[in-house]
Amino acid sequence: MALKLSTISLIGSNNSIKLAVWATLLNGDDGAPFEFVDWADRTIHVYGTFGAGGTCVLEGSNDGTNYVTLTDSNGVAMSYTAAAVKQINEAPRYVRPRVTAGDGTTALTFSLTARRVEARL
Repeated sequence: MALKLSTISLIGSNNSIKLAVWATLLNGDDGAPFEFVDWADRTIHVYGTFGAGGTCVLEGSNDGTNYVTLTDSNGVAMSYTAAAVKQINEAPRYVRPRVTAGDGTTALTFSLTARRVEARL
């Protein structure tokens, strides 16, 4: 099991979208938790080679220690065995992908976009 860091980019004409990408997640890998407290409207995209039994979950935590599987906008657990694009229902402090199963060919990319919440004074 390895802890994989994400690459972070600001995109959009006013940098109002944050993109985090965890590349080449293998069987047993965890994505390094990322703090998204100022960002809303979160959407994930998972794709790549799932291999035999490959499964990727999206987890959230407010304390950075105790993680649970998040749900999509339909209330379905965010656990994937095939490519998917889904909106995240919850907004925890920390978010991370985790590959929970697979074989030697499992190699997934997990990306998350989030829109900055505008501060109102």
